[in-house]
Amino acid sequence: MRATRDFLRRRTRIVQHGAMLKAHVVNTVSQYNLPPSKVNLNNPGGRSQLASAFSDPDVQRNVDLDLAIVDSYQHELKKLEWHLEQQAKQHDPASLTVLKTIPGVGRILALTILYEVGDIQRFESVQKFASYARLVKCKAESAGKVYGTQGNKIGNAHLKWAFSEAAVLFIRNNDKAKRYIEKLQKRMNKPKALSALAHKLGRAAYFMLKDKRVFDEQRFLKG
Repeated sequence: MRATRDFLRRRTRIVQHGAMLKAHVVNTVSQYNLPPSKVNLNNPGGRSQLASAFSDPDVQRNVDLDLAIVDSYQHELKKLEWHLEQQAKQHDPASLTVLKTIPGVGRILALTILYEVGDIQRFESVQKFASYARLVKCKAESAGKVYGTQGNKIGNAHLKWAFSEAAVLFIRNNDKAKRYIEKLQKRMNKPKALSALAHKLGRAAYFMLKDKRVFDEQRFLKG
């Protein structure tokens, strides 16, 4: 599973670079005082609309280079994501299935959680898992004594991202979840409320993977 995990991380870097290229296109449109583009750069048809947007040929070539790489990335990513899902169905189909039952968790988030966690049995407690996933701050200890917390760099950044994304997507188009987050916001600001929700989702995922059971939204929102 380690090789597949590394392949999945490679996908993340490609997606990030693609986002940088698209941002460069948007910035170039602004730099040359063109009307703000409403073109969806994730759509091949939208990207083609910028094929002759600039009068300066070098500017146009610069943008064309960005768009050509984005085209290539999207073509390759479709094949890569299909391959990764097929690998997951061989490695641990049950865990992949239960993770997808969390509202808002689709293929990529489920794959990320699955491969970054690995064997859930290696975490002896949900607290250890939450710490590893950067959902809580690690305690700084020496000789059994606690001296506060350590930095935010300890643990797995990919899991932190996955559960943070899951929290945002969980409340989208979900009235019950929105009411839950509003309840949390009575005690804390929205970023902290989303972090608390991410932590709660991480804990839920831990027990789901341990017991191979699907997500229970009613029980989750009661807590």
